[in-house]
Amino acid sequence: MLEDIAIMRAIPNMMVIVPADAAETRGAVAAAAAHKGPVYIRLGRNKVPSVFPEDHDFVLGKGCELTAGSDMTFVTTGIMTAQALQAAKLLEKDGISARVVHISTIKPLDQDIILKAARETGAIVTAEEHSIIGGLGSAVTELLAEHQPTLVKRVGIQDRFGLSGKAEELLKYFSLTAEDLVDAAKDLLERKQSA
Repeated sequence: MLEDIAIMRAIPNMMVIVPADAAETRGAVAAAAAHKGPVYIRLGRNKVPSVFPEDHDFVLGKGCELTAGSDMTFVTTGIMTAQALQAAKLLEKDGISARVVHISTIKPLDQDIILKAARETGAIVTAEEHSIIGGLGSAVTELLAEHQPTLVKRVGIQDRFGLSGKAEELLKYFSLTAEDLVDAAKDLLERKQSA
């Protein structure tokens, strides 16, 4: 399903959570059970790399800065957070300082952490395993358009239907790998320098 975040974001009062790994999922489920109101938690079937320690303190509505960076920021969710962490390491080899901000709660969005990243780095690449229409990229660009106009590149599924297959193959097919994020970051930084 590549449209579920967009659908759920449009439902009034619906909280939308996309955890990055097992540790965060445990925290998200406990927080959702304690929350008064509807909550949608998006989970996949495949094993994913660990991003957070087992004792991770999940907080509804709060993003996490996973790496510091001054040149650009990856704003990510779900399984794309691990890809962005890899991309940041690859960019570091080229002398590019990339911040990684993980957003587990897409609605309500942690506006403060995103606006801070936009002010401090001036360039944001959003990354999600979802359509770029209506998901994290849309939420981030809506926020920035109103409060902090910033160069943004949305990485996700372009306006098309999904396919079935192995997770690794689909990430490559839809250009959602760490290498694709590196390319997106470099493209955005070229735009930033020429602006």
